[in-house]
Order: sequence, then C-alpha cells, then structure tokens
Amino acid sequence: MAGTLAHASANTSQAKHPLPPPQDTGFLNRSIQIQGITYRFQVYLPESYERPGEEMPNGKKADKFPIILFLHGRGERGSEGMWQTQIGLAQQLRDHPERWPFVVVMPQCPQRHFWTDPEMLKMAMGTLDQEEREFHTAPDRVYLTGLSLGGYGAWELLKDFPKHFAAAAIASSGIFWSYAPDRWRDVSSLPIEYARKIGRVPIWLFHGTDDTTVVPRQSELMYDAFKAEGGHLRLWDYQGFKHDCWTRAFNEPELPRWLLAHKLSQLSQTTAFSERVVVPLHPVALKLPPTLLDTYVGEYRDANNVLVATIQRQGEQMFLHNAQGEVLEIQAENTATFFYPTGSLTRLTFEHDREGRISGILFRDDRHEERWEKRK
Repeated sequence: MAGTLAHASANTSQAKHPLPPPQDTGFLNRSIQIQGITYRFQVYLPESYERPGEEMPNGKKADKFPIILFLHGRGERGSEGMWQTQIGLAQQLRDHPERWPFVVVMPQCPQRHFWTDPEMLKMAMGTLDQEEREFHTAPDRVYLTGLSLGGYGAWELLKDFPKHFAAAAIASSGIFWSYAPDRWRDVSSLPIEYARKIGRVPIWLFHGTDDTTVVPRQSELMYDAFKAEGGHLRLWDYQGFKHDCWTRAFNEPELPRWLLAHKLSQLSQTTAFSERVVVPLHPVALKLPPTLLDTYVGEYRDANNVLVATIQRQGEQMFLHNAQGEVLEIQAENTATFFYPTGSLTRLTFEHDREGRISGILFRDDRHEERWEKRK
C-alpha cells in the first residue's frame, strides 16, 4: 500500500509541475511591427539552446546565450522574410552549426530601401531588442555582422550605438554608399569621424582585393582611420577574391571564437590594435619530381566502387578528371597533399600502404571527408 501511495504521489507531483515543452530550434519565423508596418524576419536558435536558468541534464543551470545581429546584402531585400537566410552567416549556420553557439537575428530590408535609411536602422535594432527579450540572451555578448549593403548599415549602427555591441565583423563594405556618391567628397574627414565615434569597439573587416562593386579602398580607408585614432581593427584582404568574399569570411573558424572573446563590460579595457593581413588565394605550389608524380597517377573509387577521380600527369602538371567529366588542375602543397589553384579549401592527400605504395586519396572539403581507394 505504501508503495502504491508513493507512486500515486509522484504522478500527482508531475501533473502539478509538468516539464516545459522542448524549445523549437533552427530558423524560426518572426515579425515586428513598427509605425504600423509589419516586417517579417528570421531568428536562428542553435540546437544547443536551453532556456536560461533551466536545469540541464548535467544538473547545472543553463547560461544565457550570446546574440548576433546579421544584416544581409542588396540582393536579399524583400518582404517575405526568408531570402536573407541563404548567404553569408546564415549559410555557415547550416554548414557549421557547431561553430556558432549564438542566437542570430536576421531582419530583412524591403525593396527600394537601404539599410542606411533611418527607418531601416530602427527596424533592425527593434528586431534585435525583441529577440533579446524573447530568448533572454546575454546582455554582455551582443555582436554585429553585415555584408555589402548590410555592412553599410552595420557601420551606421556602430557609429550611432557604439556602446551596444561588444564586437563587429563586416565583409565587402564601407561607409561610402554606392547610392550616395557625394559622400566621397568627404573622404578626408568621414573615416576619422566614424573612428572617433566608434572608439575601440573591436572590428574585423574582410575584403576581396579584386572587388569592383565595393572597392577595397573603402576598407583600407577605415583601417587607416582607426589606426590613426587608436581604434581596435583588423583587416583581412582576400587575394584574388571579388565582391563575394563573405562566404570565405564567415567560414573562418576563428571568427566566432574572436567574437566570443569580447564582452561589452570589457570595452573600457580594450587596447589600441591594428592588423592588416593579405590572405593568399592558395598556397605556394611545390614543384615535385615527375617520378614522384607518376606514383599518384591512376583511378580512384569510393566506398561503393564508383569511379570518382582519375589522376593524370602532363609534363610537370597534374590533373584530376572527376565523375562529372570536368578536368581540373591540382597543385602540390607538400609531397602528399594537393589543392585546386582556384582558391577552394578542398585538399587531396595521397595515402600509402605499409609497403609505401599509394593506396588511396583522403578527400577533404570544408564540410566532410571521404576516402577513395586506388584501383589502377
């Protein structure tokens, strides 16, 4: 009888204090109304998200999550609330969710508007504020990102709200808007003005050296101004990249770690810092003897015995014929690893058996790896 009563008591307790339903994660639809206008947007919630204060399986209380405001480019404008989830940071949330333990707010700028419009900046900040309250995010870890047109808006938000963001990352952008060419008349004063207003908020800029849409000089001017004013800014120039350098930029494994290294409460302790790095399109190719190259020649098949690559040598050059019929040059990074001279992050590493003969290729791209066995 006692056991029955205890069991009944436990059931009653669970009925009085039911477990909360699981929180939806991933890309979630949201909307906000400002001055009678409804704007649709997206918020990303990582799978690891737990409601702050709730007890986790390990018995500890869940911490508050950091939050990022991401502003998209010109091509993603609209009113359906979805296009901005296709590129830039949003793409990396899909490809590498393990790198990005953030709540990410992704508002959408309507057609015929620009992120630098005052009402668009107000809308962007409104979406950030709304999602900070909804998900009880960490007030000390608020970050800002933007690309191209969204970078224009990010610079404005940094200037207008320098104490709101712990750090910012901006790709392929600047402060001289393509739709406001007269701003270039103030080229000698505007960058300094922004640098003084923003202070030492840590900023990481990315730009393609061959960008003809937003010229690299835009980022160079900001770098020079912040360096002169004692700001905290790093600039990475991607050699050989055009306007779309943001795919590479948001794919930098260091970027999310760099953001998390900064807190609003520590801004007053931030030191002056300037760094400019030229990132080469690909490594310097190593010249290997033909006798060694010949050992790599042959057919390679995947785990299902499907022919996926044929390696051939022509003089001192090596080529890969893939399953789609493409012929692609590969170059040596070292004696065993080859790369594509197009700037791809893919690597092909030739493996050896115990007798020292080539046994296969370890294929690694940004998202996965697989082994191809040498058959001929």
